[in-house]
Amino acid sequence: MNNLNRLMSRIESLLFIIGEDGLTIQQLSIITEKKEEEIAEAIKQMMERYEKQEERGIVIKELAGTFQLISKPEHADLIQKLVENPPAQSLSQASLEVLAIVAYKQPITRVEIDDLRGVKSERALHTLNARGLVHEVGRAEGTGRAILYGTTKEFLNYFGMKNINELPELPEEGAADLDEQPDLFMSKFQEAFQEPQTD
Repeated sequence: MNNLNRLMSRIESLLFIIGEDGLTIQQLSIITEKKEEEIAEAIKQMMERYEKQEERGIVIKELAGTFQLISKPEHADLIQKLVENPPAQSLSQASLEVLAIVAYKQPITRVEIDDLRGVKSERALHTLNARGLVHEVGRAEGTGRAILYGTTKEFLNYFGMKNINELPELPEEGAADLDEQPDLFMSKFQEAFQEPQTD
């Protein structure tokens, strides 16, 4: 693998991990320790290759100076089907943690969830939104007007609750302690999603 191909491979990995936040050429330059001119050339070639190769399902999009990987527009109908009918499977530990935090701390922004968990929660939130368990409930005050998340009626129905006040009490500080002090509520999450309820 030559140097350019190796750089493109590294950029692809970084853009995949960062998701919809994207990365600027400057950020990619700092992370990869390559000159911005090299990054720009690599991205240019990647964009051209993705567009030409019919077997690829992704492209690179530039938005406000940041670059991100997105699915090709012609696959929008397939993506919509997946969102509307997600495969029946257990939620990941990350999704369970985010769901518990949203349930106890709502309304809450993604940044606040990230701060509580110490890692990014974007993918977990996307999964939970697709499952109909969390949704946008408003916008935060201040710069950027970040999205505020809360649980849905589907969340209450799934766990057999009439309202959010029926959540079990947390042992001490609240959702921030969920990782360190597993409680009854987290156990209920595990049981419910590992063994789907039946009528």
